[in-house]
Amino acid sequence: MIVPALLLLVSIIGTVIATSQPVWGDLVLLAGPSAIASAILVRREARVWLAGQSRRSARGAVVIDGSNVMYWWGGTPSIAPVQDVVRTLTQLGFKTGVVFDANAGYLLTNAFKDDAALAAMLKLPVDQVMVVPSGSPADPYILTAAREMGAVVVTNDRYRDWAEDFPEVLGHGHLIKGGYRQQKLWFDFATVSDAHNAA
Repeated sequence: MIVPALLLLVSIIGTVIATSQPVWGDLVLLAGPSAIASAILVRREARVWLAGQSRRSARGAVVIDGSNVMYWWGGTPSIAPVQDVVRTLTQLGFKTGVVFDANAGYLLTNAFKDDAALAAMLKLPVDQVMVVPSGSPADPYILTAAREMGAVVVTNDRYRDWAEDFPEVLGHGHLIKGGYRQQKLWFDFATVSDAHNAA
């Protein structure tokens, strides 16, 4: 898209010079058609790019149960699997948000970590990461966020205790399992349309 855009810019400059300077009047015969042709190319390239963006954003939103995912690698709390999940789902075109229990920072670093600190560890904007208030379970926050965003939830938790208030957890495709097999991240996208079965 850069080449057609540069050609359009040069053609417009040539047309302006040709119409404002009588000496360069013949230049309009070349610059005018070039401007029209490059404008068509720029428009076509822009449409292709926007279509690609639309396909990438069409996958929708995912709420990641950070306190569940941080145990996916060997059963010991680590930020690495959460980083891996965020990076992979973002590359697959999902808009990601991560919710942690209040004690996540203690489990990861032996110190409290707030939204901003965990967002920095995940290289995400702070508005995409939430640490729930101390004494509150993360589950209802995760499920409420998913409901409000029309998102699926990446977790190995089944949320059975919350099924009465959030019956969507019983539906196919709302909760996406994952983990590592032979050191490779996988997701069970089998029930979610237009998604890859594995990372």
